[in-house]
Amino acid sequence: MKLRVLSAQDVRRALSMKAAIEGVKSAFSLFSAGRAVMPIRSRIDAADGIGTSLFMPGYLPNESSAAAEPGSLAVKAVSVFAGNRARGLPTIHALVLLLEADTGRPLALLEGAALTAIRTGAASGAATELLARPEAKTVAIFGSGVQARTQLEAVCTVRPIETVWVYSRNRLHAETFAAEMAGQGPIPNQVHVAEDPTQAIQEADVVCTATTSGVPVFDGRRLIAGAHVNAVGSFTPDAQEVDAETIRRARVVVDSREAALEEAGDLLVPMAQGLFSKDQIHAELGEIVSGQREGRSSPRQITYFKSCGLAVQDVAAARICCAEAKRLDLGTIVEL
Repeated sequence: MKLRVLSAQDVRRALSMKAAIEGVKSAFSLFSAGRAVMPIRSRIDAADGIGTSLFMPGYLPNESSAAAEPGSLAVKAVSVFAGNRARGLPTIHALVLLLEADTGRPLALLEGAALTAIRTGAASGAATELLARPEAKTVAIFGSGVQARTQLEAVCTVRPIETVWVYSRNRLHAETFAAEMAGQGPIPNQVHVAEDPTQAIQEADVVCTATTSGVPVFDGRRLIAGAHVNAVGSFTPDAQEVDAETIRRARVVVDSREAALEEAGDLLVPMAQGLFSKDQIHAELGEIVSGQREGRSSPRQITYFKSCGLAVQDVAAARICCAEAKRLDLGTIVEL
């Protein structure tokens, strides 16, 4: 039995953002239609609260119910340790195992941090495509790590972005981000470092939060009419990356109602304060992909997408990545 092992570099070569966006849109649609299998992810917190490990299995059927080919099956193990940066290590470590759906045979082992960053960016790209105003030209990025980079790439893939503002509590990191990202692929040359959160969002048509902050990173009263917000950073019930004012003002869309009501502090904290209710969740993104629910209803409406991160995104991304890696003959083949 042979297993294809793909490094982070292999994953980045094989998985384009455009292909990832289309893949996760399909995955969200199948998930919301009840055609995917995805248990709520298992979570193990490390001693002393220094980090969290998550285990995420998922299955996607072939999109055509009449198709003879089997679907796709994968499981991801991902660890998030916020203190790693001080040790010179990435915040996120992950591996994804892709299995043959009709036999269970292992097909490929992928470096999962690169895949996670791309598929998470792709989710925001899909949400931006479906919810942001078509003429959106300015984006604000909160955070300066790996996730922030793919958030920016994804938004610029689906909208004609002309100006980028980045804000990070560490100005040096923000300056490095701006210098390295300017002019890369679809990203414009105009990438600026904001002095404070207000400067970052004062003209932003699209706002992406990709931080490890447990408290809101900007004042929702400062969002311009018609702004769209992608929130991907916080993933615990008591952590708020986006404030209650933003949630109050916005049309709220989630990747999964069940997951959001389990772990999205952005929603759960305002709910506990009586400022928001679960009935105010407008839709899952997959329902908008399939046309079951509408997206934005007016140019001045504020929209908000909460990405908890679903295993079906990993399944879709791994399937696309492995097919392209095989075509390009990437990776290392290991005999098992």
